Amino acid sequence: MTQMFYGKDLAKYKLERAREELDTAELLFRNERLKAANNRAYYSIYYSLTAVLCLEPIAFKKHKDTIAYFNKNYVHAGIFPEQTGRSIAKAVKIRHASDYDEFYIAGKEEAERQIQTAKNIIDLVEEFISNQ
Repeated sequence: MTQMFYGKDLAKYKLERAREELDTAELLFRNERLKAANNRAYYSIYYSLTAVLCLEPIAFKKHKDTIAYFNKNYVHAGIFPEQTGRSIAKAVKIRHASDYDEFYIAGKEEAERQIQTAKNIIDLVEEFISNQ
């Protein structure tokens, strides 16, 4: 865990970064680069989570720590829907397979779901940030 600058402006910046990664995922998807689309959709989700954490004075070096903290303090606490945690776990699994399993074949429907998950999480995070 590391401390960093925090606040609503930084959260909005991170959310914009999440949107940029989502745009990239959609571009890759349209060009049938499905593994890369899965990766960028995951990063869109990740930056969305870091946007939430920017509202506190906390940040983590490892993705797994960021996700664990978010799940514990925001999903399990009922601030975000339970389905959000399950969607994030699935996104992590798909990203890992896309990046590290050389025999993994990315499917079009799966990549579409990954992108839709990123969109849904961005929407939830945007609403959360605007209410802070």
